[in-house]
Amino acid sequence: MNIRILTAEDVRAALPMSKAIDAMRHAYGQLSAGTAIAPPRQHITSDKGITLIMPAYLPKRSEFGIKVVSVYDENPDINLPRITATVLVLDPNTGTPLAFMDGTSLTAIRTGAGGGLAADLLARKDAKTVGLFGAGVQARAQLQAVMAVRKIECVNLISRTQTSAENIATEISNWKDAPKVNLATSPQEVVEKADIVICATTSATPLFDGNHLKQGTHITAVGTFVPEKREVDTATVTRADRIVVDSREACLEEAGDLIIPNVQIDAEIGEIVNGEKQGRQTEDEITFFKSVGVAVQDAVAASAVLKEAETKGFGTLVEMK
Repeated sequence: MNIRILTAEDVRAALPMSKAIDAMRHAYGQLSAGTAIAPPRQHITSDKGITLIMPAYLPKRSEFGIKVVSVYDENPDINLPRITATVLVLDPNTGTPLAFMDGTSLTAIRTGAGGGLAADLLARKDAKTVGLFGAGVQARAQLQAVMAVRKIECVNLISRTQTSAENIATEISNWKDAPKVNLATSPQEVVEKADIVICATTSATPLFDGNHLKQGTHITAVGTFVPEKREVDTATVTRADRIVVDSREACLEEAGDLIIPNVQIDAEIGEIVNGEKQGRQTEDEITFFKSVGVAVQDAVAASAVLKEAETKGFGTLVEMK
């Protein structure tokens, strides 16, 4: 029995953003259709961090994977990443492992792709300006995904430190078809002219005043996944004409952005994909997408990576005896 080991570089090579967005369309659609088997993720807390175990099986295309992701806030003090993840792909016919891959890069891509799909379904077609909160891996992935579905001309960004903001601005300026990047000095400056607002931070409290959003804005929030924390305030979600989530069940348990203000969810993104619910209806609507992350994303993304890796010869085959 052989297992394919795939590094972060392999994952990125095998799963470009456009392909990842298509994979998320399938993943969310199957989740909302009820054809995916995805138990609630298990949380295991140790003295210094939390580990999440996320299995999923999608019978339609025989996609079967398990992700293990750990969040340890003190890790940077010992030169380790705060978040680490790995994904195991299994053969649903035999239960044998087919691939073991870096889950941190996979999570970044699939989460970004989920936001890109939401922007494709919910943002105005003429959206050109992005307000970006955050300067980490996910901020980059979310912006790359939005750029894959909309022609973005300007990004107004803000980060916790000036250095991180400058670093990501420099990086973005070197991307293909790079938008103009402005370093904002206040949250209001980030959102007041934005067509799309991206929240990708570790903040436990709201990042901006929702009253500063203009009509027609789309907001995506991906940074928090616990009931007592939120990146967006009550004004944002109460002003939203349409609140869309990746999973009702997961968000009602974990999304402080929705739990704290006790607002009504209008649709799962998969319901929009499947044609059961509507996306944006008018140019003036404010739309809000909240994602806490669901295991079907990992199973589908990992299966796509493995398929491409087998075709292109990515990774290292290891014989398991």
